[in-house]
Amino acid sequence: MGVVNVTPDSFSDGGLWLDPQKAVQQVGRLFSEGAEVVDIGGESSRPGAAAVDADTELARVIPVIEAAVSNWPGVEISIDTTKSAVAAEAARAGATILNDVSASLDDVAADLGMGWIAMHAGGPSTTMQDDPRYDDVVAEVAEYLSESAARGRDLGIERIWVDPGIGFGKTTTHNLELIANLDRLITIAPVVVGVSRKRTIGQLHAESDGVDHVESDDRLDGSVAIAAWSAHVGADMVRVHDVRATVDAVRMVVS
Repeated sequence: MGVVNVTPDSFSDGGLWLDPQKAVQQVGRLFSEGAEVVDIGGESSRPGAAAVDADTELARVIPVIEAAVSNWPGVEISIDTTKSAVAAEAARAGATILNDVSASLDDVAADLGMGWIAMHAGGPSTTMQDDPRYDDVVAEVAEYLSESAARGRDLGIERIWVDPGIGFGKTTTHNLELIANLDRLITIAPVVVGVSRKRTIGQLHAESDGVDHVESDDRLDGSVAIAAWSAHVGADMVRVHDVRATVDAVRMVVS
């Protein structure tokens, strides 16, 4: 799954694809590099991000989805949103997967006939990183995702994925525990892992390089390594910014 954020403030590519024409070109580039799904979002969910209204979000994503589906018939587009109105319009425009960081739109996905990705987040984006705590992060995330997947199945959703929510209300230690125990999550439902360029990767790179900080666009090695590890242990999908490098690495470990 390639990522195209049509936002001014996403943590890695914010502002790069805010222009619809550039966003559509990036969608095509990611498909040409081997992405099987491209995830389009119009509202940043990074820690501390401010909410946007549905009209703003729709104005950002719908032209991109419509152009992508028109230019590349048969491609699969996911919409990254927590708003039912945005999901509905995205489905009408041609999106087939609802990437739901709130794990609350199961009924919407069912009504629209969309695939559904249910993610675990440790709270709203404005506060989720303030002081995240768990007694057993793997067990608690697994229980939450199990309950989410069960709800989706009860509603008749045919394609369900679960996402542990790396970086969403979790410390680096929590994130690494989840990554190390993905085998416990893949028994719940097909798993999506989204760790590309995130803060945990930056912290690991910084420690390795002996520096204080590594910018988000300089986190390729760790992002690819964890994507390949995730695929190796059974993740069904990895959500990434750097598609070509990730496709090459994943093919090496799963072929």
